[in-house]
Amino acid sequence: MGNRTRHRWLLPPLTLAVAVSSACVTPAEFEKVRVKVVKMERAQTLPAGSSSERERVAELAAEIDRLAKTLAKLGGRLDVVEHQAKSALSEARSARSDAAKAIVAAPIPGDQPDLPAGDGENAAEVGAYRAAYGAWRSGEYSNCIDQFRHFLQTYPDSAYADDGAFWMADCFFKNGDYKTAVLRFDDVVARYPTGNKAADALYRQGEALLRLGPNYANAAGKAFERVLNEYPDSARVPEAKKQLDLLSSG
Repeated sequence: MGNRTRHRWLLPPLTLAVAVSSACVTPAEFEKVRVKVVKMERAQTLPAGSSSERERVAELAAEIDRLAKTLAKLGGRLDVVEHQAKSALSEARSARSDAAKAIVAAPIPGDQPDLPAGDGENAAEVGAYRAAYGAWRSGEYSNCIDQFRHFLQTYPDSAYADDGAFWMADCFFKNGDYKTAVLRFDDVVARYPTGNKAADALYRQGEALLRLGPNYANAAGKAFERVLNEYPDSARVPEAKKQLDLLSSG
């Protein structure tokens, strides 16, 4: 066998060795191929056409063919595993998104309160509150903000001030102004920490922070944790736990 023929025999194993190294095969399998290639290179020193050379070349060719088939199977399995991993990740993200939407869409405790009935002394105050809340229920969020702002400026000491501040913050949220909503919900908690809307405001603040994007996830988590720690008896506790679970799952 001439030099040109021997060089043609050497190309497949050398090419395979490169393929093995780029396919993330284990070092042990790569070493096997490397040793085989070395043996083939040594085979060149044998007299041309000798039976030993032909047998060794045939043996190496068979071994390389076996390894190539094994690598092909491994590559196929890796493709399947990668596809399964991507599918699982996609399903997990979809489930997380659906869960988050379900939580956000859940009715707020106290969304349909018994509106106060006005009497002679506070009829104007109650009327202003009812009008502002009516705008909220009708989805007139800009009008709702204006009316509740006016209500809070006119009746800062009203028994309904904390409720009014909460609904105004919620109007900012529903209007898509999440940064202002965060500040307004925080104001409800700071001004009325023992009010009936404090836990709701803290939870909704966490929701608004989530709407601002991944960079605010830690801040949102702290808001949900405060719901658990500061208002353990609140109806918002189960929802806050779900949100924390979603955040911890990535």
